[in-house]
Amino acid sequence: MTIQIAIIGMGQIGGSFGLALAEKKDLLVRIGHDKEIKTARQAEKAGAVDRVELNLPRAVREAELVLLCLPLDQIRATLEIIATELKPGAVVMETGLAKEMVTAWAAELLPEGRHYVGLTPVINPAYLHEVDTGIGAARADLFKDALIAIVAPPQSDSAAIKLAADLTRLVGANPLFADPVEIDGLMSATHLLPQLMAAALLNATIDQPGWREARKVAGRAYAEASEPVVQMGETEALGTAAILNRQNIVRMLDSAMAALHALREDIDREDKAALNERLGRALDGRLRWWAERQGGDWSNESATKVETPEPPGVMGRLFGMGRKPKKA
Repeated sequence: MTIQIAIIGMGQIGGSFGLALAEKKDLLVRIGHDKEIKTARQAEKAGAVDRVELNLPRAVREAELVLLCLPLDQIRATLEIIATELKPGAVVMETGLAKEMVTAWAAELLPEGRHYVGLTPVINPAYLHEVDTGIGAARADLFKDALIAIVAPPQSDSAAIKLAADLTRLVGANPLFADPVEIDGLMSATHLLPQLMAAALLNATIDQPGWREARKVAGRAYAEASEPVVQMGETEALGTAAILNRQNIVRMLDSAMAALHALREDIDREDKAALNERLGRALDGRLRWWAERQGGDWSNESATKVETPEPPGVMGRLFGMGRKPKKA
């Protein structure tokens, strides 16, 4: 018995899911779709999918699992297109940055008997400094030993949740169960805020008086601080994510502006002791986080000690996965 997985969106995330599942192709059929035909063909050539289906409705029609690896501004329109094509029992998962909103879209658009579970993948720390994006940056071990947050709406089908947990383990990651509000707040702080701060830095310097000369001497600090703008891809996707997550991101922007104002006041008052204390606290925090992130051992964190539902999902039955974990 084989099951069919439709991966919609063959960028770095979609391509990496496909590559991570490549060793199971005797049990899985991976169907790839991307609105850019060239990208879809590159994914097929790289071995991220077994075959490409250029027609979106046909790509999902026979799939037990549909994985949407798309920018947030494309998810609702895609759900509208595929909703009536999904087979009974199909599970839709997605990797966007505003789970509360996508959960509402799924409740509105998916027919009865079709299920939704959100995923928020975290990448392998070995790739944190890589700046490439797209299918060329896809890696079979992109999620290895990292976390994938699983976001299931209330009263979700237990087999759908189990399928998400099995998929997570199958690509080498560890499941972290979270609710939409919680994960949206975390992603606002750690993904949206750095990108918006990078945009603010660029808007404060590019094409401003003195930039003609400043651009010649801008070095590593400027390059690294502004680089998140490149990672965001299309500006519309970031703008959509920020607006749909506006309560969280406005709060984080207020916090960032307060921190900048405090630094400004220390400098303006020439308060060297206060300034050094703030800078030292920031450095210590960064070094501590980096060591923890590289270690990647969150096993003692209570947040990860959540048992998945009892009934095994499709992958659990196929691969012998999903046995009830022992209590910590």
